[in-house]
Amino acid sequence: MVNSGWFNQQCMQCKRLAAYLRQVRQEHPAYHCKPVPPFGDAQASFVIVGLAPGKHGANASGRPFTGDHAGILLYETLFRYGFSNQPESHDQNDGLRLRNCRITNAVKCLPPENRPLHDEIVNCNGYLAAELNGMRSGNVVLALGTIAHNAILRALNLRQSQFRFSHGCHHRLPNGLNLIDSYHCSRYNTQTRRLTPRMFDQVFETARLLVSSA
Repeated sequence: MVNSGWFNQQCMQCKRLAAYLRQVRQEHPAYHCKPVPPFGDAQASFVIVGLAPGKHGANASGRPFTGDHAGILLYETLFRYGFSNQPESHDQNDGLRLRNCRITNAVKCLPPENRPLHDEIVNCNGYLAAELNGMRSGNVVLALGTIAHNAILRALNLRQSQFRFSHGCHHRLPNGLNLIDSYHCSRYNTQTRRLTPRMFDQVFETARLLVSSA
């Protein structure tokens, strides 16, 4: 279970990111423009880890993958596999609820050009570690992209060389967690067909099977 006091929405540890959030807040005063907390069940058996909030998505809405293109495929798929009560995510007041699932990011603040620096990923890793260390053996973590995959391994004190990222790969980790890899459901990946809905379905079929057997 995740401790409710672990997350700091006033975190300014990464000076570059804090400065960028101030700049974006001036351009868009109604945006969230703070670290974006995880969304979903604090005791979930299935945790999805993305890269970072999108400028006009999670950074605006304050909820992961909400309001941007990357969330379209993700929330449609979550609904289809029984992990949510509706297939769309618009804003924090849309009634969306996750079922035995939580969504978070490797980096909780919006980075310029959606590219966090290595030090920023490391600085934010303690938050991810607090989430993952509360999970039980047999639970499932889905990494959306290589950065998320490596951040998960770092949070669990595991070597990246032991568990290489590969789309669709299922890694059984030493602590009993199941790590599944997927290409990120970004606009670029879906529009170039690097990631198709069928490919994403196959990942979720594996995840649902593992969650149900945990």
